[in-house]
Amino acid sequence: MSPIELNQRQDKILQIVKEKGPITGEKIAEHLNLTRATLRPDLAILTMAGFLDARPRVGYIYSGKKTMAALTESMMNLKVKDFQSLPVVVSENMTAYDAICQMFLEDVGTLFVVDERSRLQGVLSRKDLLRTSIGTQAITKIPVHIIMTRMPNIVYCHKNDSLVHAAKKLIDRQVDSLPVVEEREDGLEIVGRITKTNITKAFISLAETNDL
Repeated sequence: MSPIELNQRQDKILQIVKEKGPITGEKIAEHLNLTRATLRPDLAILTMAGFLDARPRVGYIYSGKKTMAALTESMMNLKVKDFQSLPVVVSENMTAYDAICQMFLEDVGTLFVVDERSRLQGVLSRKDLLRTSIGTQAITKIPVHIIMTRMPNIVYCHKNDSLVHAAKKLIDRQVDSLPVVEEREDGLEIVGRITKTNITKAFISLAETNDL
């Protein structure tokens, strides 16, 4: 079912009911200087869509469901910093074998590779390690900086970015997680990570908060 877009009058009706409900249709019409008959189609739409609850001999009550515009605004207000988790970082000189062990111990799908200054140098995915491990190379000797993805091919986000924009980057680049970085004079410092699980938890939290 496609989302319902409300017109200006329907938004005004919702605002009146939110502030003054329970309120009868006649009283709503008075506030808008309109007749009850004129408002009947709007009230029917808002009730069927679940925005209003119509109770006999009581009137209309706001059900708590937000308009699509309000929901969109709520989603765009979700920030990366409020849902990011701790990053899992490894040294660029760590061997591929040790990186595999680290990935399993931390139960993550991506490792972020840093240099001696703890600045982001690369990203190591399951695919990178799998590709290396099934080859003929000695994974106990190969450093991860040989097989990792390097800049400028690394996609990242900042803590004040919208969570929606971070989610779009995950989808567009088909990656499991993004490093959350702060820009320093000598490079990018990793301060967190955003994963598909973080995104899912955030939107579930939004749904529960707004009683969808």
